[in-house]
Amino acid sequence: MVLYTSPFPNSFLSVLHSFSWGLIFPCYWLADRLVASFVPTTYEKRQRADDPCYFHALCIIITTPIYLALLVASLPFALIGFLLWSPLQSARRPYIYSRLEDKNHANGATLLTEWKAAGNGKSFCFGSANVCLLPDSLARFNNVFNTQARAKEIGRRIRNGASRPQIKIYIDSPTNTSISAASFSSLVSPQGGDNSNRTVNAGIKRTTSMEYKGDNSGSNNSEDIREDKGGPGEPNEGEENTCIVRINGEDNGHMSDTETDTINGQAHASGPAEPSLEGDSEISKTPNHKQKEGDSGSLDSYSASRESLVKVRVGDGTVDQSTVNNKLLYKASIMKKTSVRKKKHTDETFDHEISAFFPANLDFLCLQEVFDKRAAEKLKEQLHHYFEYIVYDVGVYSCHGCCSFKFVNSGLLFASRYPVMDAAYHCYPNGRGTDSLASKGALFLKVQVGSTPQDQRIVGYISCTHLQAIAGDTTVRCEQLDMLQDWLSEFRKSTSSSSTANPEELVAFDVICGDLNFDNCSSEDKLEQQHSLFTHYKDPCRIGPGEDKPWAIGTLLDPEGLYDDEVCTPDNLQKVLESEEGRKGYLVYPTSKNHSASQKGRKASLKGNGRRIDYMLYTEEGLYLEWKVEVEEFSFITQLAGLTDHLPVAMRLMVSTGEDDP
Repeated sequence: MVLYTSPFPNSFLSVLHSFSWGLIFPCYWLADRLVASFVPTTYEKRQRADDPCYFHALCIIITTPIYLALLVASLPFALIGFLLWSPLQSARRPYIYSRLEDKNHANGATLLTEWKAAGNGKSFCFGSANVCLLPDSLARFNNVFNTQARAKEIGRRIRNGASRPQIKIYIDSPTNTSISAASFSSLVSPQGGDNSNRTVNAGIKRTTSMEYKGDNSGSNNSEDIREDKGGPGEPNEGEENTCIVRINGEDNGHMSDTETDTINGQAHASGPAEPSLEGDSEISKTPNHKQKEGDSGSLDSYSASRESLVKVRVGDGTVDQSTVNNKLLYKASIMKKTSVRKKKHTDETFDHEISAFFPANLDFLCLQEVFDKRAAEKLKEQLHHYFEYIVYDVGVYSCHGCCSFKFVNSGLLFASRYPVMDAAYHCYPNGRGTDSLASKGALFLKVQVGSTPQDQRIVGYISCTHLQAIAGDTTVRCEQLDMLQDWLSEFRKSTSSSSTANPEELVAFDVICGDLNFDNCSSEDKLEQQHSLFTHYKDPCRIGPGEDKPWAIGTLLDPEGLYDDEVCTPDNLQKVLESEEGRKGYLVYPTSKNHSASQKGRKASLKGNGRRIDYMLYTEEGLYLEWKVEVEEFSFITQLAGLTDHLPVAMRLMVSTGEDDP
């Protein structure tokens, strides 16, 4: 299957489309600004609280006639442009595939080595988020604004979180699983000598969030520093950029105050923090410009100033100090509240957490509601610092391909560190109400993640979708889930080049990500909860229809509270969501006749932990029979606090191959 790298089959149509859109854009922009001036966000209201009450009204009175006059003047040009633009959509391709040609541009990403299916297996990390990148006037109805600046900031945060070093804590003592928060206020950077190789006691393996400091020096910091393989706790094949901390059982899993002071002193001796060199004046218009240095996820924090990456494996041996940047500072941020970081439910087979960062070494990213085309370009530019392959501008426009007129695309965007082999898009034909104005649908992708010594390709399937959003449209969503399964089955058949007798490809995973717009606890969503999709695909957060696992939380935030000081930074939002009372105050809960619609400050006992409408599903059906797929960890992520009204989710899958090659 040919991947489309441009929206039109030839340059003439592309130029004609650009010309027609150039005629439409002034009218579109003026209408957007006019509506936006009448829909203030809570953040803007607070900013204007000290202004005289007549000041904003005076601004509206002055600017509205100007916008209206310019809008009327631009209408004839917009009409001509529309008459050219609409017929062109019949020749438009359903997506644009972007591959980063200049590898030096991706200075925050780790170069991948091809997986040969040797060893015990390999893990793959998937992320999904609804980022609400609508035209600014429409985004304000969700209490977010400045779409262009948010797109750039969202891209920066995602790539900064994904490209940070990964810490794994191994516990050698099976009887002691305690980790002292006081003993791990920071981890020394590799130049810390013997103390940098200190190990700690705990009985589980954890992937922790951390802050780090880099000098933005580009590709000079991309040199790999590797330890000799072997010994207990060795990372699986393909795990890049991993920092391993082992606890050997001595001192009952704690470090003495003297040892802690030594480590902290060495960490701080590495030099003062330097501000990010990537600051952009446009970002100061977003609410998060008030974040202070050190806030997780902000551009002024250690975690966001990371532009290039030094990969360090800290084991039982020593690290070559001459090759390590002396400005790299590691800091374990999750030790502030270890009770949430550990597996609280001992019967769970995988780790789960509320994290202030996107997972390190994120392999695949599925985004929804990237509707604005200019914002999509800005987001793509930022994501290309980490992801080499991106599929964006997915969907159809005008009357082409679907039953009703489509003003915007599907809003889907896919980013990958692995090459995309095939892609297909289908539009849901049964959208209703305002959802029918967007070409919501499903994007199906086939990626190559490695090859066997026998030259068999190792592939994976990923589906990204966004279902009908209007409450009460249960039947519509069920029909869309039916179509999703049928389309996915057709896509797998049409792109498979294997047979049972002569397998040319080995399927490692099949994952579905997206905003399904129903939760597993609301009584109104019973039909969706019992859909056959959940008999073929597993939801790591779900026990059964109508019941989530105790640690699962909602992913839909209360828009009215997005800019409260308690939740406006990733760290603050993480702390709030770790408590039941905090979740009741800032998450949207399933609708109930016994409670008012307002979520803020509610103390009543509610079913579940909020509306979880963002899903990550995986299946064991249709995969290579000799391999086993299981969830390694699941995360709810707060790194986009203040930028969207959804919580991103992430899932790490382990593909176990056994000790022998297939």
